[in-house]
Amino acid sequence: MLKRIDEVPLGFYLLFAFTLGLAPFAPPHVLQKLGMLLDGSLHKPIDVFDLLLHSFPWLLLSLKLWAMSRQNIADRG
Repeated sequence: MLKRIDEVPLGFYLLFAFTLGLAPFAPPHVLQKLGMLLDGSLHKPIDVFDLLLHSFPWLLLSLKLWAMSRQNIADRG
């Protein structure tokens, strides 16, 4: 799976995270859903789906950055 993530350029993940991950932009939807999660009011299935949908690009970006850092460490050592 990490091989597939390595094949996609970082710019794609950045664009994906900043568009779908933050849409709609005022206020960012993912922050609203995270607030609901922390507040304990995330009960409706559509809200859970929405949180997963808007969090997925951030998860992929995190995996890409983690894979890049792992590669960087392997290249040095």
